[in-house]
Amino acid sequence: MAAHDPRRAQQHATRAAFFIPGFTIATWAPLVPYAKLRAGLDEAGLGLVLLCLGMGSLLAMPMAGALAGRQGCRRVMLASTAVMVACLPLLALVSDPLLLGLVLLALGAAMGAMDCTMNIQAVVVEREAGRPMMSGFHAFYSVGSLAGALLATLLLGSGRGPLATTLAVAALVALLCAGAAGAWRPDRAPPGARMFAVPRGVVAVVGTVCFVSFLAEGAMLDWSAVYLHEVREVDVARAGWGFVAFNVAMTLTRLLGDGVIARVGSAPTVACGGLLAAAGLALVVLAPDLRASLAGHALLGIGCANIVPVMFSLAGRQTRMPVHLAIPAVTTLGYAGVLAGPALIGFVAQGASLAAALLAVAFALAAAALLGARVATRPGAA
Repeated sequence: MAAHDPRRAQQHATRAAFFIPGFTIATWAPLVPYAKLRAGLDEAGLGLVLLCLGMGSLLAMPMAGALAGRQGCRRVMLASTAVMVACLPLLALVSDPLLLGLVLLALGAAMGAMDCTMNIQAVVVEREAGRPMMSGFHAFYSVGSLAGALLATLLLGSGRGPLATTLAVAALVALLCAGAAGAWRPDRAPPGARMFAVPRGVVAVVGTVCFVSFLAEGAMLDWSAVYLHEVREVDVARAGWGFVAFNVAMTLTRLLGDGVIARVGSAPTVACGGLLAAAGLALVVLAPDLRASLAGHALLGIGCANIVPVMFSLAGRQTRMPVHLAIPAVTTLGYAGVLAGPALIGFVAQGASLAAALLAVAFALAAAALLGARVATRPGAA
């Protein structure tokens, strides 16, 4: 491929598009304690305010697909990035709980719109490349998340306040957007095309598989440290290493995932990945010590890594629904797993035990992987 080929520029720009929301949202994590103190929130109040972030994303995702269909991916991603850049300093300034919730609602909406639209772009770029690329794109979200968390933590730890930290991150995001936006896709849906549709057929199945995979990710984010500390009696200072092992393993596997998918195929990748993830989560629950549990977290990350990218690629290749409708549907269903999953686990844990709840997720992962692999074996999916 020639160096001036626009497809190469679009591939790099798509990686940047995935990096931006991961980099942005990771900055918010170390700012939460500052915002809690500044707004005078207790734990219950903070929980309600944090809910605004997810609500914004879920509300924006279906609308983002319609906007991308009418205006093109580039305009929607530019607008989403602009809102993210504007919201970051506000998170370091607002002290009223209501205003903080509104800023998080706007940030969540921008994140959701960006998440949906960048996947539409990724589907088109991957299709034109003629080879698997989705895992590599999704890996850059994780790379951005790790980079954002590291940068924000280092800046705050060196004495820079929340405002200086958010301004620095916002400036970097703006620079990255300026360099990438020229290669973001301007394509629009044909005139008269539908802008909203309920997911059906293969799209509904793909969305269900993504829901389960994201549910497992949410379980690791919200319940991993709790399980290690309260059930396995790991010291609270070391309980967070489980999620670190999961996250690093997932990121590295996604960076290598496109080659694996090209070599062995979509269906075996999903089936083996899901079964490996289920075994890893079972090991997390049943492991006799921290070392074995960390190995289980890593196996879970390796197994889950390529399920969602393969599902998004399938959503882009199916013919039951247009891409600008299918991707928002899959994204919304998947993200619902991140939001609703941890709460569902909490309800099951309250009625039975946390171990039983996590084992139920492991079983769901295995079932979803077999379902996803069956969809991937249909004609036209390879």
